[in-house]
Amino acid sequence: MGTQEPYPIDVEAIREDFPILDRKIGGDATTPGEGPTDDAPLVYLDNAATSHTPEPVVEAIADYYRGYNSNVHRGIHQLSQEASVAYEEAHDRVAEFIGADGREEILFTANTTASVNLVAYAWGLDALGPGDSVVLTEMEHHASLVTWQQIAKKTGAEVRYARVDDDGTLDMDHAADLIDDTTEMVSVVHVSNTLGAINPVRRLADLAHDHGARIFVDGAQSVPTRPVDVTDLDADFLAFSGHKMCGPTGIGVLYGKEHLLAEMDPFLYGGEMIRRVTYEESTWEDLPWKFEAGTPPIEQGIALATAVDYLDDVGMENVRAHEDLLAEYAYDQLTAFDDVTVYGPPGDDRGGLVAFNLDGVHAHDLSSILNERGVAVRAGDHCTQPLHDKLGIAASARASFYIYNTVEEIDALVDAVDAARQLFA
Repeated sequence: MGTQEPYPIDVEAIREDFPILDRKIGGDATTPGEGPTDDAPLVYLDNAATSHTPEPVVEAIADYYRGYNSNVHRGIHQLSQEASVAYEEAHDRVAEFIGADGREEILFTANTTASVNLVAYAWGLDALGPGDSVVLTEMEHHASLVTWQQIAKKTGAEVRYARVDDDGTLDMDHAADLIDDTTEMVSVVHVSNTLGAINPVRRLADLAHDHGARIFVDGAQSVPTRPVDVTDLDADFLAFSGHKMCGPTGIGVLYGKEHLLAEMDPFLYGGEMIRRVTYEESTWEDLPWKFEAGTPPIEQGIALATAVDYLDDVGMENVRAHEDLLAEYAYDQLTAFDDVTVYGPPGDDRGGLVAFNLDGVHAHDLSSILNERGVAVRAGDHCTQPLHDKLGIAASARASFYIYNTVEEIDALVDAVDAARQLFA
């Protein structure tokens, strides 16, 4: 195993920014059943759930709390002014990162799920009604599927699902049939967190707009791993999370075209998002603040901007190239086993993850065995239960990669899977 192809990034230098990768994991690092050890090196392959946080981002968090911790937009004193400037500039930085026109189009939320819910409630409750349709795909994350499903029940709208083909890609002919003049919203995951499929968002956006519909893009797995430009995609809305892209937990981003956000009523009410309040009426602040009620995620936003700087220094084209290299290598190595099934498109046509199963072994058991050898993967339905039902499986193991992962770590994964094969033979 191994490859002679050079990495597109300096992985060793990057790894030095992530001290958690030096951890040792308890459990047997050689052969299952030989007894516990405490010296298995961590092989972290659960990045689609949460990436690790580099030292510059940790330092940005510490600098905020040590130097200018204060609430924003509410104080004349110097600390509040410094915090306000840093927080507002974080919106500008994120806007630049995804090609938005400015901070007015960038809302900070708790996570991708919160961003989907904001659009579903602030836009969907007003825009949808009986006779309308929302088009999703069969590979949607629960954050999108459940949210639109429940909004449809509240409004009387219909939810339609574009098929996933046997090769794990979206059936675009079926999607084109489903998107018609009754469609008000198309909601699509950019990169599937189970199949690794990369959906043709711009083509779907064109179909939606041809019928007067809007498109919501779940960018939770794409924005951290590849260049994403909302203008090129012609996305009406796009959401992603900081904790999957070297940032902190507790912050997500909702991009929305300015004219759409301006037309929408707030989703949450209270302090910070108001301009004028009387006992009878209230008016709202300008964008984006009218959607950020209460004390916002101040340090998370500032740290997210630092994470964006970090990724830009690496280069998002380089991030994508590195993910492509690792994903193709992992796909080829795992499919070499005749009793391992990998789900989704071929290794040269997917995002940086592989979901797989070992014949006769539940994914939870497989994950436990891998953990004994220091290999951290995800096991379960990955918040895509309907897709797993379609695939005829209860769960799958998922290895997902990021900028600090190496070919040698994939070799460790494959060795651990092989050990599990022998254990259950």
